[in-house]
Amino acid sequence: MKIEHEILINKYGQGLVKTVQLLDLFRSFDFGFQKVFLNEILFLILQSKPIEEDIEPAIINSGLKSTYTPCVLLRKGVANHNLEKLLELPKNELIKTLVLLLSLFKTAYERRFVVEKNNPDKWWYWDLSDEENIKRIPQR
Repeated sequence: MKIEHEILINKYGQGLVKTVQLLDLFRSFDFGFQKVFLNEILFLILQSKPIEEDIEPAIINSGLKSTYTPCVLLRKGVANHNLEKLLELPKNELIKTLVLLLSLFKTAYERRFVVEKNNPDKWWYWDLSDEENIKRIPQR
């Protein structure tokens, strides 16, 4: 994942970026890269250590109908093999999948942020509203 995308998603986790910005970015990608991007978001979700109790808040906060396929699949659990099934959905489900994964990410991220805030070894939990912190993020 490009570092600027990773920063953007972590800013989203901190409430500094709106969903629409990430949707616009996602729509600018071709289908192949959309799948790659979703996979990279899945990695960030797993890094945030989601728990089963995150499922319902994620669905509610996503604004999606709970009967949509991604929501039904998410209810099976946050284990990696369950989340990977979301990435296998057809093209017409990708936007819903993105919205739901972002919501799950934010739910798990917010909990971890309280514990990890300003950890010197984890830039993604630094205050990303501070441009000086952005400048300090290691470039890959």
